[in-house]
Amino acid sequence: MGITTEDIMIPAKGGGSFKAYVAMPEKLPAPTVVVIQEIFGINQVMRDKCKWLAEEGYIAVCPDLFWRIEPGIELTDKTEEEWQQAFDLFGKFNVDLGVEDLRATEHTFKGHAHSTGRVGCLGYCLGGKLAYLMATRTGVDASVGYYGVGLNELLDEAKNISKPLMLHIAEEDGFVDKEAQAQIKEGLKDIPQVTMHSYPGLDHAFSREGGQHYDAEGAKLANERSLQFLANALGLKKS
Repeated sequence: MGITTEDIMIPAKGGGSFKAYVAMPEKLPAPTVVVIQEIFGINQVMRDKCKWLAEEGYIAVCPDLFWRIEPGIELTDKTEEEWQQAFDLFGKFNVDLGVEDLRATEHTFKGHAHSTGRVGCLGYCLGGKLAYLMATRTGVDASVGYYGVGLNELLDEAKNISKPLMLHIAEEDGFVDKEAQAQIKEGLKDIPQVTMHSYPGLDHAFSREGGQHYDAEGAKLANERSLQFLANALGLKKS
């Protein structure tokens, strides 16, 4: 039968609801991975990430985190106009409310009929920052962040980390300079739940297939590490 996909609505804290894209694996029940978007909304890149995770045996759900600004945003990284719109959305985005929407998504899938009750998250760019905050502010079972931005400004929250967190750091990240990277590594190095991988020579968004800085070898290595990490933390049993 293969994987199936659908859009669902998730109730938000304080009222309203937001759309989420869901990819279901063939074998159920399964653990869930909340896929956290970049600054481009739920676009084809994010849908493909969900399908990839579903093929690996997870329920993958990507919530629309820009719904409070403008629902249904779907941009690419191919035109200057789209980049400007994406940065504008990023500037208007409320991180704290974004975490609450992710918490609502986690809650929905902990009790989902097809879920094992184990929920992790995996995010890119803005989503990498939010994955870190999910580890510091919620009870999510595992978090993975790819080239998260601004983590060096949030290290005072690191003391709250009690579940496994994996971070992928691009050493030539144009949005996270070497000083910020050093601060992140120093601030998190003594926390046993945190695993950090650093990628020499790679730039921001090195795992975004088709992107300017995509690196197939680096993406493959990071993805393999993420899958093993999530399988261990979420109890995925491969047949």
